Order: sequence, then C-alpha cells, then structure tokens
Amino acid sequence: MTDMKMRTIPFSPPDITSEEVEEVIKTMNSGWITTGPKTKKLEKEIAKYVGTKLAVCVNSATAAMELTLRILGVGPGDEVITTAYTYTATASVIEHVGAKIVLVDTAPDSFEMDYTMLEKLITNKTKVIIPVDLGGKMCDYDTIFKIVKKKRELFNPNNDLQKYFNRLIVMADSAHAFGAQRNGKRCGQVADFTCFSFHAVKNLTTAEGGAVVWSNKEEFDDNWLYNQYMLFSLHGQSRDALSKSQKGAWEYDILYPAYKCNMTDIMASIGLVQLKRYNSLLARRREIIEMYDEVIKSLGLESLKHFGKDYSSSGHLYLTRIPGLSEKDRNKVIDKMASFGISCNVHYKPLPMFTAYKNMGFDIKDYPNAYNQYANQLTLPLHTLLSDGDVNYICSKLNKSLKLS
Repeated sequence: MTDMKMRTIPFSPPDITSEEVEEVIKTMNSGWITTGPKTKKLEKEIAKYVGTKLAVCVNSATAAMELTLRILGVGPGDEVITTAYTYTATASVIEHVGAKIVLVDTAPDSFEMDYTMLEKLITNKTKVIIPVDLGGKMCDYDTIFKIVKKKRELFNPNNDLQKYFNRLIVMADSAHAFGAQRNGKRCGQVADFTCFSFHAVKNLTTAEGGAVVWSNKEEFDDNWLYNQYMLFSLHGQSRDALSKSQKGAWEYDILYPAYKCNMTDIMASIGLVQLKRYNSLLARRREIIEMYDEVIKSLGLESLKHFGKDYSSSGHLYLTRIPGLSEKDRNKVIDKMASFGISCNVHYKPLPMFTAYKNMGFDIKDYPNAYNQYANQLTLPLHTLLSDGDVNYICSKLNKSLKLS
C-alpha cells in the first residue's frame, strides 16, 4: 500500500442531504413541529418497511426499551437477562423499572451471548431476554426461542399481557440493525418486540429518536398495544396534542402519571427522507464492508461477518479484532490511527468494567470471554460519506499502525 496525503476521517457523521434540510424547513413553516402528522407518517412507513402491522416512534431506542418493559409489567422481583457485551442503555432500562439485571458472558470468540449459559441463568423470576444485534447483525433467534420454549414451565406471568405470551418474552435491542435480515425475515419480524435507534450515528437518523415494533401475532389487539405506548410516552394523557388541536376538542384525561419521550415532527421529517434513501445507503455500506473485508483478511485481522447465505446485516459497525494484541497495545493502534486523522472506536467495553456496574456487584473476572473479545477489538469508520479513496487510506494507515504498535 502506498502512502497518501493526510486526511481527516470522522468515525460516523450523519449523511444529511439538502432533501432532509428542505423537509425540516417545510415542517418548521407548517406551524406543527411537535408530535403530529409527520411522526404518524413515519410510523406507518417504518411498519411498512419492516413488515409489521404497526410501529411506535419515540425519542430514543432507550425509551422504546424501557416503555416496553413497563407495558409488559416488568418490575421489582423480576429478572431480565442480557449480554455483558453491550452499551449501558440495554441494561440501564432494566434498572430503571426496578428489575434485577442478569448479565451473560459472550460465547468464546463471539460478539453474541453464550446461549448455553443463557439457558442456565433462566429462573422462575425471569420475565424478559434482551439479545443485542451488535454491529447490525441479527442474533441467533432460532436458538433463543428454542431455549424459551424449553424453559416455558418456569414462566410466572403477573399481568394479562404476560399471560398472553405465557412464556419468556424476547425484546431485541436492535439499535444497530434496522434493515437487517436473517432466514428470510427482516429485523423486527422475529423477536416479540424490537427496538431501533435513529440516533445521529445510526444508519438512518432522526438526530435523536427510536422506534419499537412487535411481531405480527394472531388474536392480538395491536391497537390496544399501540395506545399503551402513546399513553406511556406522553404523560398518560388520553389525547395527544394533535387530537387536542381539533376545534372544540380540548378536553382530556390523565389516566396515570406516565413519561415524556415522544418523537417530534421535526425529527420525523429527517427520518422520512432518510427512509426513502435507505436502500441505497445500505448498498453503499455493503460496498465499503466488502472493500474492508479484502484488506482485513490480508492483514491477519478478524472481523464480524456481515453477510452470509442466510443473513444480511445492516452494516452499522465494522468490528475487527487484532489477534495477539493486548488491550494496551490496541489502544496504541487507536492513538496511531488518530495521528493519521482517522477516528476509530471500540464496541464495547463490557458493562462489568464500568463503575456503575461494579457498584451493583458485577466483576469482569466473571465474564472472561467478553473481556477477551473487548481487549483486542477495534472498530473502523463505516459510514456512507466515505469515498473509496478514504477506505483505501484507512486500510493503508491501519497496516502502518499495526507495524508500529
């Protein structure tokens, strides 16, 4: 690889065009900027894209996950299982509702949780499992649901919604995986509930924002569930601002003291344009991943496999591992890449390594596979503003950085 002129390559900037800007201006000029017609339209378009009956837009994937747990009636005395290898939002929502966080180590040399260990950790207090579709690749939901079926007799429902499922509920943290597919089904059609993020760094952005969908089931009152999300996300108010704005329709009730995490029409305006562009954005991500894959293999690095016979990732993160490198030396590679103007990252530092989780009693020594996965992990820039020349530059400087480490 030949040397190249110094570049400045950010890690994951939003891909915003004049079309998104114009749509936001239209919304600003419309006189309706909070939750309204644009948000409702985005919900319909998301449901159509994913292949579910309905979708709910809120202000973050974190809110989507927490509201789902609350609507499911999960709280004190319950347990919720998730992976130790994730961002704090996945676990913090469990703490928010008062349930016990149960963390699972990853399988050896894998970014996915150890499913054998998952099965062993299920008790009669377990209500929900939260798999994480890290990097945009869907987890092995076939195996997860086999475990759920096997452990059905342990499930103790404590409200009507839990009785409807009458088994452990699978809520996917698919913050990274909007648009991913596995075994012929799109992300959002497999888990009982699937929560997406539209944060500024995500493939599809609304600046901040998120959505939740649920898999289509017979004899299920989808409209009732949708209304629960509306109530929980807007103070428990029986009418939202849009319906209250109709002439003579000021009256409303507060059914219970709920929360405030609705999406606005300004945010939805960005999302509507992004969704129209989304297939081309996914295609470009795949092109970049394939360019990386050719070089990474030649450098002796390992990477998350985004595409295979039965699955297709959303291509959100390009996760690599550098065999034989220590955590300290991995950090040196990141510093060296930064000196070349390239912003890299690590996904993720396992939760037991953080003060908040240490204070809860978690110890990284109990999660050796997660630590080993993290210690030599390096995430390269992956976004649709990268040119082919940028990708070549990143690969060239990575090769140089590895030699210098």
